[in-house]
Amino acid sequence: KTRSLLSVFEEDAGTLTEYTNQLLQAMQRVYGAQNEMCLATQQLSKQLLAYEKQHFALGKGDEEVISTLHYFSKVVDELNILHSELAKQLADTMVLPIIQFREKDLTEVSTLKDLFGLASNEHDVSMAKYSRLPKRKENEKLKAEVAKEVANARRKQHLSSLQYYCALNALQYRKRVAMMEPMLGYTRGQINFFKKGAEMFSKRMDSFLSSVSDMVQSIQGELDAEAEKMRLSQQDLIAVNESVYTPDSDVTSPSINRNLIQKAGYLNLRNKTGLVTTTWERLYFFTQGGNLMCQPRGAVAGGLIQDLDNCSVMAVDCEDRRYCFQITTPTGKAGITLQAESKKEYEEWICAINNISRQIYLTDNPEAAAIKLNQTALQAVTPITSLGKKHEVQHLSQTVKNMENDKIIPSEPAGIQDSTQLIAPGTPIQFDIVLPAMEFLDQNRGGRRANPFGESEDSSKDEEDSLLQQMFVVRFLGSMAVQSDETCEVIYEAMRQVLAARAIHNIFRMTESHLMVTSKNLRLIDPQTQVTRASFELTTVTQFAAHQENRRLIGFVIHLSETLGEESMSAYVFESNTEGEKICYAISLGKEIIEAQKDPEALAQLMKSVPFTNDGKFMLLNDVSEEDGTMHEGGEESEA
Repeated sequence: KTRSLLSVFEEDAGTLTEYTNQLLQAMQRVYGAQNEMCLATQQLSKQLLAYEKQHFALGKGDEEVISTLHYFSKVVDELNILHSELAKQLADTMVLPIIQFREKDLTEVSTLKDLFGLASNEHDVSMAKYSRLPKRKENEKLKAEVAKEVANARRKQHLSSLQYYCALNALQYRKRVAMMEPMLGYTRGQINFFKKGAEMFSKRMDSFLSSVSDMVQSIQGELDAEAEKMRLSQQDLIAVNESVYTPDSDVTSPSINRNLIQKAGYLNLRNKTGLVTTTWERLYFFTQGGNLMCQPRGAVAGGLIQDLDNCSVMAVDCEDRRYCFQITTPTGKAGITLQAESKKEYEEWICAINNISRQIYLTDNPEAAAIKLNQTALQAVTPITSLGKKHEVQHLSQTVKNMENDKIIPSEPAGIQDSTQLIAPGTPIQFDIVLPAMEFLDQNRGGRRANPFGESEDSSKDEEDSLLQQMFVVRFLGSMAVQSDETCEVIYEAMRQVLAARAIHNIFRMTESHLMVTSKNLRLIDPQTQVTRASFELTTVTQFAAHQENRRLIGFVIHLSETLGEESMSAYVFESNTEGEKICYAISLGKEIIEAQKDPEALAQLMKSVPFTNDGKFMLLNDVSEEDGTMHEGGEESEA
């Protein structure tokens, strides 16, 4: 019965030990969480103070946030003190009692159980020894020793069992205390924590928390209003026509702004990766003053790509791509090649660069200057309804394109009364120097085309006999018939009308040639094939002049005698890579040589005043031989 009852008590003690270990783990976890709360609140306070040191790109409203976070940091520090006190209380009143119960009471029961087991084993061994004693009387001494050993084992077992039974009985009372005492300490610690927190913050925190709550609600209201505004904007944007997202959707009739003095957008930049290989890179370009800037994706600022002052821009055919244009430096050197994504972007970029190259952005009112410039170009091909109203244009004249000869014929006279006396109303403008052979011979008496393998022997002999040979790189802008060659004003008027017609009708392509000035004639030579495109006797050049503002524009008038006693005069306009005054000086020197050849003394005097080259030719003071390095090698077509 005792053994049976002992087993029940031992089972109860084992269950209590297992439960106590689990309870201790749970309490240690609570204590550990409280310690972590102390460390976390300390770190939180530091992070709240660190907000002020952050370099936010957008710092709107940061002053209020910084001051509020500073106050919250102080509050968190005070709460951290309370959390530290609570952690100490939990350690002393919750964790420590359960540890003491486990280490003292449960360990004592376990130790007494082991001692009771040893005593029982010793008693069993001594009883087994006593049971094996023989019946003979001569073993009385041995019997007395074994009996004494049994008595000692029984006494020891009895003592250990009494101690063990008492410990098991006491454990039934101690376990009740051990279960309630830690929770009592935990509860008191929490209540104390909350009481101190309430006393510390309840009064002085009410107004602060109320103001912070009002500020948060105000910000939330602004956010809701902004979100609703953005939602409506998104609906409006999504509801637009699908053509808005389609590139080049209005290719037939794009609305082009030709008065731009600045432009920005994505373009494809052509890069050479080898002798014949190229790559195209899509980059963001924008103009800044007189500079073209480029900003790669991810860069914080743009870099200079091209200085646009006095440069020229032209359309090009490049690798079978559409909407390509090229920017040429003032020295005539080919610059960068770009590609736009649509016709509208393509033409606006060309117009904007043209406007910037004329340094309109330096004027007091650049927008007005650009509008006036384009209006002036528009008036050049617009008829004047009354000679008395020179500055009023009431309606635009209808222009007619002659596709066969690449001509644009204004239907009415352009300009004021003086210009009508210089150039006949309705005069066609020729934009291409390459003409059919018969038409070329009709318009230029004495001119002829050379064979496709170079110059003829007569032409080469003429060059050898000529005292002057000067080469210039020029681009043909246009030619038209004129009515007078008495003054240079006819050249200026022809330049104005040709440039205006090109701007109005969006003609950017120009043919590049080499202008050979000799003491006998002017010849336009193909730079690739060296074939003569046109030739004019120097004696037929009656007027020649450079533009008064754009020094790279040069023009001359050819006066030819037709059959049946009729005469024809035509003005030719070119753009050169150098100053037009140099070409004018060469033409003037050629005409002086022609006159001087009639008088040997005058020719000798002229030969003394002008230096000669090694081969006996006249050498200009500003030789343009260094321009050979700037001549285009890319082909016949150039851009403007």
